[in-house]
Amino acid sequence: MSPHKKPAKESRVVVVQTPSRLLLAILVLSPIGCSSANKSALFVSENMRSVTTWENFDQAEDAFKKIIPHKTRVEDLKALAFCPHTTPNIKILNYLDIIQRFVPNASIRIEDLHPDVRSCIELKEACMGYELDLDIVRKRRFGSLALDMTGFAKQTQIYGWDYKALLLIKDGVVVYKLRSGQPSIDKIELKVKPLGPVQEIDGLIRNIPGI
Repeated sequence: MSPHKKPAKESRVVVVQTPSRLLLAILVLSPIGCSSANKSALFVSENMRSVTTWENFDQAEDAFKKIIPHKTRVEDLKALAFCPHTTPNIKILNYLDIIQRFVPNASIRIEDLHPDVRSCIELKEACMGYELDLDIVRKRRFGSLALDMTGFAKQTQIYGWDYKALLLIKDGVVVYKLRSGQPSIDKIELKVKPLGPVQEIDGLIRNIPGI
């Protein structure tokens, strides 16, 4: 090789990491919480809750326990916050609604139901139900504010509680009660979009007729 000839430039191969792997790496390395209160305030938050006098699951459960079948009367339910005329989010059920609740498909027979439930259904219009459905759920976003605002990744904490109760009433007296619920809800939801806002634009384009 001639001493005056310039050496050929060294060729380099640049490896570009895929967006999804890059985002996951950022999420893993980034702190879970925000570093300052100011950043935390910039995140979107949601508060979806049913209006209720109870502050938590235990308070609702305590009130429910005070309802005694074949003893508690309709007028007593007002003081326990189980009256649909004074407490929001309580639905009044007729006997057809009650059938749908207890006999949702053909695999369940009326003969298999609790005697008080069966008796209530057989009375038809003479029996009714009160159905309470409470969802106290809050959503708080956290993680990387940059990824959240640009739409690449959103981390959401979902927390709260829910409570559901059903009362059957015959001749002004509660004859049957049933309840279910979740005392504590705490979930983490992660949504990752490798293309970020581009994916939103792509979805809008697909919805345009003729495209």
